Amino acid sequence: MHATLQQLRLFEAVARLGSVTRAAGEANLTQPAVSIQLKRLEEQAGMALFDQVGRRLLLTAAGRELLSASQNILREMAELGDALESLRGEIAGPVRVSAVTTATYFMPHLLGEFVRRHPKVQPILTVTNRSNILNRLENRQDDVYIMGQVPEHLDVSDKPFLENVLVVAAHPSHPLTGAKRVKLADLARERILVREPGSGTRQAIDRLLFEHGLEITPYMELGSGEAIKQGVMAGLGLAVLSRQSLALEIASGRVAVIDCEPFPLRRPWNAVYPRSGNQPLAVRTFLEFLAAESARVIKGTEAAPSAKPKADATMGDNR
Repeated sequence: MHATLQQLRLFEAVARLGSVTRAAGEANLTQPAVSIQLKRLEEQAGMALFDQVGRRLLLTAAGRELLSASQNILREMAELGDALESLRGEIAGPVRVSAVTTATYFMPHLLGEFVRRHPKVQPILTVTNRSNILNRLENRQDDVYIMGQVPEHLDVSDKPFLENVLVVAAHPSHPLTGAKRVKLADLARERILVREPGSGTRQAIDRLLFEHGLEITPYMELGSGEAIKQGVMAGLGLAVLSRQSLALEIASGRVAVIDCEPFPLRRPWNAVYPRSGNQPLAVRTFLEFLAAESARVIKGTEAAPSAKPKADATMGDNR
């Protein structure tokens, strides 16, 4: 085969996204341009690479073989570029980061500060759920993976870099708000909003309840911390959330924190990466930055309660 790197990149994107349209959008190309490259690739392979199932494209046996080879080739080309950057001694090039959804409250700030220090770095951030993060880690699609629970079944290294403080969040009018030393057993009888099974926060809560011989029947299971936070503010129930994600809501009085033993729970955020393989200079520098600077950077971004605006003297208070 005489496939070009561009054809392999487009093929990998279509296989990963299951759609020519979505792959074209990711590559900033038109759909016909991507379709033409796929057709040429199939002509070189001499057989179909995809089957159309409804609106989704699924890999054939030949497609799966080509995908595995494509991923290896693209990975080696990326590593070659990283190695050349390292030889030049420049902190430059891509730093590919995948983070669980809860980390969206701080990862953009950390990446932003890192790029300000090293303008030649090209950050690529993917935010998804834990299950997808683990799939990406197994396939080595990124350089660094940000999560709470480090997977034990994979050959990885990890560096704790930031404290994740979990608290019990409630609507300010909830009966337990303001109560002192609420017992965990009493909390378990309330309506509880939880993340989907498998999320790091859900695992921590399930483990805590098991250790105390308790269990809950979730009132709602929601797919993101933001959805749960909105549910709390709507008065649908209580939830265990990262205090970092609640800074503005607590400051503005839209969310209250319940005093319940053994909360707050303190868990580390971890930067996880494959144990084997050479890391480019930009990635090594990013890991060092996370370990040394994360707490200071995040503390500097924490919002203070905004002051109440003064009444306009020409309009009075009836605005």
